[in-house]
Amino acid sequence: MRAVVYERFGPPEVLQLREIPAPKPRDDELLIKIHATTVTAAEADLRRGRPLWGRVIAGFLRPRRRMRVLGTELAGVIDSVGSNVTRFQVGDEVFGFAGFRIGANAEYMRLAETASLCIKPANTSFEQAAAAVDGASTALFFLRDKARIRSGDRVLIVGASGSIGSYAVQLAGYFGADVTGVCSTRNVEFVESLGAQRVIDYTREDFTRSAVLYDIVFDTVGKSSFAACRKAIRPGGRYVATTGLVNYLLAVCTRWGGGVRVFAGMSVDKSEALPFLRSLIEADQLRIVIDRCYPMEDIVEAHRYVDSGRKRGNVAITVVG
Repeated sequence: MRAVVYERFGPPEVLQLREIPAPKPRDDELLIKIHATTVTAAEADLRRGRPLWGRVIAGFLRPRRRMRVLGTELAGVIDSVGSNVTRFQVGDEVFGFAGFRIGANAEYMRLAETASLCIKPANTSFEQAAAAVDGASTALFFLRDKARIRSGDRVLIVGASGSIGSYAVQLAGYFGADVTGVCSTRNVEFVESLGAQRVIDYTREDFTRSAVLYDIVFDTVGKSSFAACRKAIRPGGRYVATTGLVNYLLAVCTRWGGGVRVFAGMSVDKSEALPFLRSLIEADQLRIVIDRCYPMEDIVEAHRYVDSGRKRGNVAITVVG
């Protein structure tokens, strides 16, 4: 099968499209013929070997053998199932998350029956379904499960035009919050179109110096800090961040007491989130944003574009045309 392989950390040019052996499912596994996948900012960091502490997982000097095919989001068709599998059957169209196994930048991938997989939304293409996995489920995890968003909360989304941010704006609105997005000048109208009541252009205004106080500040891109944002959060409010070792420590330190809480962590198990997101997508209550779509042969160019930091929403990869 064809797969995107990299054997050293570095720029997009380290990626190569190669023929490698196709996986064979065990008794409790599925073999998925992948039709579409994505390139995320997190995978671009993994390709670069950044942050350095992440090499504990990825490999110290070069990528670990089991992690030399990138790709975390996928959509495709069940090609075969192990003898013990009962949850899915051959021919099912699915979308899901590969997790720490990665490997979705390939024509086939095997996953456990218990993996983060769900029947694909009926009203989406494979590319749209793949792009509706990690960003949307991560936004849901932090807003609903971590920050306990409530109707009427005043919520600020930093990085509102990105993959996580574009879903966070929509989900916060779905839960009844008053939403303010933070983005660059070129993305103001786009974030407004997602349903944000207000949009702050960070090149012209510093939201931390505003008199407005928020119940939740959600940094989806690691561009702020708790120290800088604290003055913009009301007493008893929540600061939520998807990245940063400091935020993990602050999450522990602020766990007790009545002050501002910090929430950090990661969403790996998406088994509960995906059916919920599918229901929203099929009800046309969640918009999937794909900035660009590339064939797998152009994976290097796709990574270059993600590295530029200018993508809106998601970058999809077509594996099977």
